[in-house]
Amino acid sequence: MEKLTFFALSAPEKLDRIAAYLSERLTRELNRHRYGYVCIAMEAMEQLLLACHCQSINLLVESFLSTLRLLLEADKPHLHILATSSFVKFANIEEDTPSYHRSYDFFVSRFSEMCHSEHEDLDIQNKIRVSGIRGLQGVVRKTVDDELQVNIWEPRHMEQIVPALLVNLQQHTHTSRYAHTHVESPAEQTEVCFRELLSRAAYGHITNAIRPVLMHLDSHSLWEGRSFAVQCFQIIMYSIQSQHSHLVIQQLLGHLDANSKSPASVRAGIVEVLSEAAVIEATGSVGPTVLEVFNTLLRQLRQSVDYQLTGYYDNTGKRETTSAEEKTLQDGVIKTIGSFANTLPIYQRSEVMLFIMGKIPVPGIYPALGSLEGSRMIQVMLLKSLLQVSERYESCNLLTALPSSFLEPLLSFTLMEDPEIRLLVLSILTSLIDRRHNAARLTAASVMFDVSVLELKEDRCSRQDNLFIRKNAQRLYRHVYLTCKEESSGRGHYQALVTLLAVLSVELANEEVVVDLIRLVLALQELALSPHECLSVFNRCGVHAVCAAFLNLLSQLGPPPPFHLHITQVKTKCVLPQGELMVDETFLFVQSKICEALTGSSYSAHTERFNTPYTPQLTGTHTHTHTLYSLVFSLDLFLRSISVSVDTL
Repeated sequence: MEKLTFFALSAPEKLDRIAAYLSERLTRELNRHRYGYVCIAMEAMEQLLLACHCQSINLLVESFLSTLRLLLEADKPHLHILATSSFVKFANIEEDTPSYHRSYDFFVSRFSEMCHSEHEDLDIQNKIRVSGIRGLQGVVRKTVDDELQVNIWEPRHMEQIVPALLVNLQQHTHTSRYAHTHVESPAEQTEVCFRELLSRAAYGHITNAIRPVLMHLDSHSLWEGRSFAVQCFQIIMYSIQSQHSHLVIQQLLGHLDANSKSPASVRAGIVEVLSEAAVIEATGSVGPTVLEVFNTLLRQLRQSVDYQLTGYYDNTGKRETTSAEEKTLQDGVIKTIGSFANTLPIYQRSEVMLFIMGKIPVPGIYPALGSLEGSRMIQVMLLKSLLQVSERYESCNLLTALPSSFLEPLLSFTLMEDPEIRLLVLSILTSLIDRRHNAARLTAASVMFDVSVLELKEDRCSRQDNLFIRKNAQRLYRHVYLTCKEESSGRGHYQALVTLLAVLSVELANEEVVVDLIRLVLALQELALSPHECLSVFNRCGVHAVCAAFLNLLSQLGPPPPFHLHITQVKTKCVLPQGELMVDETFLFVQSKICEALTGSSYSAHTERFNTPYTPQLTGTHTHTHTLYSLVFSLDLFLRSISVSVDTL
């Protein structure tokens, strides 16, 4: 071997004749089944390849590759493994001289076929598959950076390479068979190869690399299992260049649309993959078409509600679906909307919230689904989506977080009869105002609540905050008051009201706001006592609880000690009577005592406002808008009563 190498290097013009002789000799020994000599001839060609200078390597390569083809076409697994090993060594050689006529199509096809080996001997099957994967890795390395070579990113190649890799990636659940041996599992080698392939993909190659993944998951029904699909796209998102991530997202969204008439489990699988992909790509994953992403997801929500109502996920009425399956999908879409929103800068999240709000059907204004139930369901779904976005929204300026174009329609939903919708609106409002994340600490707020667990602001309200509360205070108070009048309110609503009022106090309270909040609470107390209101005992107790819990919290946030003393005295006297439930005067907060407690403090400049009891009012330019919404909801109630009457007849 040393003499042959020396001769070849001394007379490089004879390399082609040497290679031709070795190839001929190997072919003869192969036909005679003398495999020992086959291995010797193959090793001789490898040694010459590795020893040759880059300028003369082309003289060897054609004979070398034709020899490998012969070995790969034989029916002996050990020859396949030998040929693959030689090809990998060749692939690692860096060539300076371009080759204009070299083709690797055969090797792509053959190595892909080896990746699908079903040999009866499991150990041999494993070795063949690992060899096939390494062979594909070698082809990628040899061709991906050379523009003169075959374009490995063409669909005809990707449609062979990617499925071959994915089939072996699925074996990850069976790798325990190799855990106590020195044999490398196909799944481990596949992941290495798949990551390398994706990391080399340029902008124009992403689509061709991802499409076969989607096709494979479709044809093998792997969306429904979800875990493998998620694993695939986790590898993809972590491997590709970060600036290309939005291309993967766009392909997934397009695939979701293409599967709009597939079973709910398939759609839910794609949505879960989307959610995970968005989490991995922390910034910029959505790319230039931000609203299109959310438009697609909201369209899926609306479509799912339609399928849930009809019981079928196609137009022919043959393919049945269940409410549970569609509900799983809807929850997944809402979670995904939150995941995407979390990747966006603040200003874009504000746009997304306005976009979602514009999609919520308002009776008589926005076209609803075919039935009242359909409209209600889509309202709930979209408000849940809005809550997902708002929970991740952090803004220093509430004027931009809650502009009139957003706040007005949002508050209008507090006028709806549906208790779930009203509760969602309260949660959205709270999450947007609560910049110090105190809402979670207020879930157990009661008359014994200690404000020391809250994160309080140390400075006064900013100019923007003062402008916001001056502009919107009466609207907020009015809707709090009207929500307390709803008979269908439950424990969750009263807890949400306390939380909202508490967050307003922490975030936006100045002396004037505190006085107005106290006026609002005293009006709510009167509401609970009024015999003219059609409220149950439970509702009246709930309103009293809101008053007591909030005033207890407010008394610890800044007003003078006499105010806190009065609140504490009322609390300590609260013992339920044994007989009929009656409200004793000692259980009530007294306006005159509160005024007296605030006298002499910084609040005294505003105490004359107590002379005018709080009443819900419309102010300024908002009167017409409120009137419009009130008319719309009144019309909706009227239409509902007609519908019920017709159904009854």
